[in-house]
Amino acid sequence: MGDPALSRRGFLAVSAAAGLGMTALSGCGGDSDGGSSGTTTIEWWNISTTQPTKDVWAGLAKKFEAQNPKVKIKIVQLENDAYKSKMTALTASGKLPDIFHTWGGGVLKQQVDAGLVEDLTDSTKAWADGLLPVAKQPYLIDDKTYGIPFDIGMIGFWYNKALFKQAGVSAPPTTWSGFLDAVRRLKSAGVTPLALAGKEKWPGMYYWAYLAMRTAGVDALRKAADDKDFTGAGFVQAGGHLKELVDLQPFQKGFLGAAYSTPTGQAATVGNGKAAMELMGQWAPVVEADAGKGLGADLGFFPFPAVEGGQGSITEVFGGGGGHALRKGAPQAAVDFLKFFASQATDQELVKKTGVLPVVPAAESSLTDPNLTAVQAQLKAATGFQLYLDQAYAPAVGQEINDSVAALIAGSKSPEQVTQSVTKTAKEEQ
Repeated sequence: MGDPALSRRGFLAVSAAAGLGMTALSGCGGDSDGGSSGTTTIEWWNISTTQPTKDVWAGLAKKFEAQNPKVKIKIVQLENDAYKSKMTALTASGKLPDIFHTWGGGVLKQQVDAGLVEDLTDSTKAWADGLLPVAKQPYLIDDKTYGIPFDIGMIGFWYNKALFKQAGVSAPPTTWSGFLDAVRRLKSAGVTPLALAGKEKWPGMYYWAYLAMRTAGVDALRKAADDKDFTGAGFVQAGGHLKELVDLQPFQKGFLGAAYSTPTGQAATVGNGKAAMELMGQWAPVVEADAGKGLGADLGFFPFPAVEGGQGSITEVFGGGGGHALRKGAPQAAVDFLKFFASQATDQELVKKTGVLPVVPAAESSLTDPNLTAVQAQLKAATGFQLYLDQAYAPAVGQEINDSVAALIAGSKSPEQVTQSVTKTAKEEQ
């Protein structure tokens, strides 16, 4: 999910994933049943494992099958980290599913460069041109389309208004110093300020990425990737600011072993009112309500604060969406499914039932949730946009950022060591 987001990648698990066997891949390749019916089976891998999204997507597959009687869709739904691990193994094996979830960026580029992904430029142009331009950006590589978005959004703070009031925090903070002050006030009131899925690493990366955007600026992140050098002062300062937060011990007890969407994980901790905030994407309310109770009217959203003296702006946003790509040589039925999934009718259903933000402009009228409306307003007013770092960069670089930032949060790496480790990995990728 960037995004539900949804390490965001688990490349270190390749050796473990290599033991998968090929049973999970039986449907890859648009197999025909070989009988007189000529039925085409397409395999669709996605990360929609939480409710209500899981059932909504299964229902959409059935609706497509009803409209296309000679097509069967085999759905494989995997939790975020498990999905990344298995997709890494499949990429290495050279055999991808017919339709698969992608966040775009550097990971998709690696798959494209390996010749594993279908170029969708011509086959989707007639209808994809009408989709929201910012939503399509992550899937454009060398001006060609390799993925179709179904969601777009940004990372920000989801907070409990009742707990803020209890702690005397009158309004969401707009500066980093104000944010740290809010954390202190919450702690003083006996409230856990932040929930974090330390076990999964990618949620911690969001803090460092946003702080780097606020201190060094969004252009510096792109330049660092191009130059393969993340040792600039702004990146060290980002780690320093994150350490300031970590030193306040703001996270829930046992956060280093906590997952994201489990009943005792990050989303549930916020959804059950046991922590005041989480830094998460536009999917957060749905997962909070699935893993926990959800906060209802007490849930609010605010953008990541500005850092005083930094090069970045509070209107520069960090995030991404979800999209689908096709394996090279996927059957026409897979392209037809992408068109169906990107239709106004499907998008309206996704917006109403699963809390995604619309990528079809005509579906915007279906957006009624005030928090998601606030997210969309932030996105529309954005003066800069940065894709999730562990998707924007080459896979090994993204993984190193996740690992190094997790080490900083755990207290085993300094801000300088984070930038040195990431730079070392970036240079080794040359």
